[in-house]
Amino acid sequence: MECFEVTGGARLAGRVRVTGAKNSALKLMAAALLAPGRTTLDEVPDILDVAIMSEVLRRLGCGVAYERTPSSGGGGRLVVDVPEDPSTETDYDLVRRMRASISVLGPLVARCGSAKVALPGGDAIGSRGLDMHIAGLERLGATIESEHGFLVARAPRLTGTSIWLDFPSVGATENLVMAAVLAKGTTVVDNAAREPEIADLCAMLTAMGARIDGAGTSTITVEGVDRLSPVTYSTVPDRIVA
Repeated sequence: MECFEVTGGARLAGRVRVTGAKNSALKLMAAALLAPGRTTLDEVPDILDVAIMSEVLRRLGCGVAYERTPSSGGGGRLVVDVPEDPSTETDYDLVRRMRASISVLGPLVARCGSAKVALPGGDAIGSRGLDMHIAGLERLGATIESEHGFLVARAPRLTGTSIWLDFPSVGATENLVMAAVLAKGTTVVDNAAREPEIADLCAMLTAMGARIDGAGTSTITVEGVDRLSPVTYSTVPDRIVA
């Protein structure tokens, strides 16, 4: 067995470029649907899930382009051109391949007033996690039905409300926050998930014009706005090693 000797005590300093996390990137891609125009995401990992989500967005009418950045260590820049009137029906086979695709449900209902999204692979009506997405959107005023493997949601305009999650589901928290940013009035999500990707999503939504308080805590308050704007957002800034 080969051994190495390391002598500590020296101060480390410098900048490290880190690729963005998949869990953040996929939800930020979904959030782009909330604003017509060009949203640019930097430090997006070059992985299969990102390619699948890109195709989900293309089938909704978006233009999606990915350019790998040689110095990013496996990441790149992803540009999403969102039309004024995107399609509201997702591709069945694509969404079944990746559970994170359910995250387009909230943005589509909030902005377009309707959505038809395939049930993610491994999930079904009655599953605890998925039921929180549905119950939360219904609290916001949407009507949701199951039709031949799809969730069909309709809501002329969502309305702010109080939502309690049975457990701090990351996916439900993200979907409901994305829906609430365009709802009329104030929405409070209690027992919300506190993972870093929630804070990352809320930071991007705030940059787009959303009004959010409590990101990264168990209580997130969203004051709905009429319209959001596209942004350029870096999923991971340069890290300083002190």
